[in-house]
Amino acid sequence: METRSVDVAIVGGGSAGMVAYSAARKVTDKVVLIEGGVYGTTCARVGCMPSKLLIAAAEAAYSMTHAEQFGVRSLGVEIDGRAVLERVRRERDRFVGFVLDTIDRIPDEHRVQGMARFVDARHLIVDDHLDIVADRVVIATGSSPFVPDVLKPAGDRLLINDSLFELDTLPASVAVFGPGAVGLELGQALSRLGVDVRLFGTSGKVGPLRDKAIQAYALKQFNTEFYLDPAAQVESVSRTGNGVEIRYQHRERGEVVETFDYVLAATGRRPNLAGLDLQAAGLALDERGIPLFDPYTLRCGQSSIFIAGDANNALPLFHEAIDEGRIAGANAARFPDVRVSHRRTPLAVVFTEPQIAQVGLSLDQIEARHPGCFAIGEASFENQGRSRIMGANRGLMRLYGEQGSGRFLGAEIFGPEAEHLGHLLAWAVQKMMTIGDMLMMPFYHPVVEEAIRSALQDLNHKLQMDEKILEKCLECGPGI
Repeated sequence: METRSVDVAIVGGGSAGMVAYSAARKVTDKVVLIEGGVYGTTCARVGCMPSKLLIAAAEAAYSMTHAEQFGVRSLGVEIDGRAVLERVRRERDRFVGFVLDTIDRIPDEHRVQGMARFVDARHLIVDDHLDIVADRVVIATGSSPFVPDVLKPAGDRLLINDSLFELDTLPASVAVFGPGAVGLELGQALSRLGVDVRLFGTSGKVGPLRDKAIQAYALKQFNTEFYLDPAAQVESVSRTGNGVEIRYQHRERGEVVETFDYVLAATGRRPNLAGLDLQAAGLALDERGIPLFDPYTLRCGQSSIFIAGDANNALPLFHEAIDEGRIAGANAARFPDVRVSHRRTPLAVVFTEPQIAQVGLSLDQIEARHPGCFAIGEASFENQGRSRIMGANRGLMRLYGEQGSGRFLGAEIFGPEAEHLGHLLAWAVQKMMTIGDMLMMPFYHPVVEEAIRSALQDLNHKLQMDEKILEKCLECGPGI
C-alpha cells in the first residue's frame, strides 16, 4: 500500500473542500484533496443552479399566462417539457464545467480519488490502497438527500432533486413531500409549468419561515396556486401500475386517494459522514453523529480536525460553505495557530414567488434573547407602489428592533424582490445600524425598497422613537 505524508488532508472536493484547499495551499504545499464521488459541487450539479433554471422557465410561463392584467393578451401558451429540461441540463452542465476547470488546475499530485476513512486522528486510508498520514484534516464531505421510509414504496417513481432534472420531459403530476426551501421552489415551479402538484409536510411549517404571521400569509398565498398542506396526514404511499397511489386526508374533502406520475422527496439532506469511521478519530459526536465543533474556528474539540460546509449541518447554504471552507482550511494550515474568524450576518433566500428572505435573528431567537425588549414593524406589499405597478403586490414584511437602543435585529419577508431586500437588510444588521440610521438612507421612487421604509417607520413608532405615520400612501406624494 502506498503511503503519503501531508500537512493537511481535505476530505471532500465540493464547494467547502475546494475553498479549504485554496486556503491551505497559501500556507503549505503539502496538501491533498480527497474526493469519493464526482467533482462538480452539489450547488452546480443538482442544487442551486438547475433549480433556478427550472424556476426561470416557470416564471416565463407564469408571466405569459398572467399578462392580461396589463392589457396584454396571449393567444395561448404551450409548454414543451422536453425543451424545458433540455435547457436546464445544458445550462447546468456549463456551470459544472466551470467548476471542473477549477479542479483541473489543481496539480495531479494534490488530488486523490476514493473513499477515505479514519484509522486515527492523523491517519486516513483511501479505498484500501493509499495510506495518508496527515497532521491536520478538514472534513468537507457534503450531504446527500434524505428519503424517509414512508416514501420508499414509490420505488422507481421516487425522485430526489438529483434525479428530477434527468427526466426526459415534465410529468403530468407530482406529489412533493417536504415544504422546505427546496420543496417550495420545485413544487411551485412544476405547478407553473403545468404539472399537477400536491405538496405535503408534517411539521406544520412553510419553508424556513418562523414568524407565524408571515407563515399564515404564505400558506394562504401558495394555496392559490397548488395544494399545500404543511401538516398533512398521509396514510399510505404505494406503487401501482399507473404510478404512485397516495391516500391522505384532504383539508376539505376528507380521505382522498390520488395517483401521481412521481413522488418527489424534498425531505432534507444528511451529512455524508457514515463511512468516515469518526469514532476512530476520537471525536465527540452529537446525537446525530455529527462532530462537536466551534462555529468560529470550525475545529472539532481540541483535535487537529476541522469540519466545514454541509458536513457539519449547521448552515447548509452555499455562501456559508464558502466561508467555512476558508476558515477551516486556513486554520488547518496554520495549526496550532487556530484563529477565531468573523461570521457573516445570517441570510437565507427562497426563490419562490413571492420570494422569502430571512435576515439576522429570527423572531423566536429574539424572544429568547430580548424577552419583552423588542418591537415589530410591519409593511404589506398589497398596496406598495412599485409592487402594484408590476402586478406583484402580494406579501408581508416584518422587521425586528431592540427597545431602548433602537438597534435593528432582523427581518422576515414574504414578498416581491425579497432576494434584494434581504441583502440590504443583512448589511444593515451586520453594520449594527439603528432604525434611525436606516431611515436616513436614500430611498428612490418608485421602488420596492420603499416598503422597507414603511416598515421602518412603523417599527420606529412602536419603539416609541417617532410618531405614528397616518398617511396611507407615503410613496404617492408629499409627506415622506
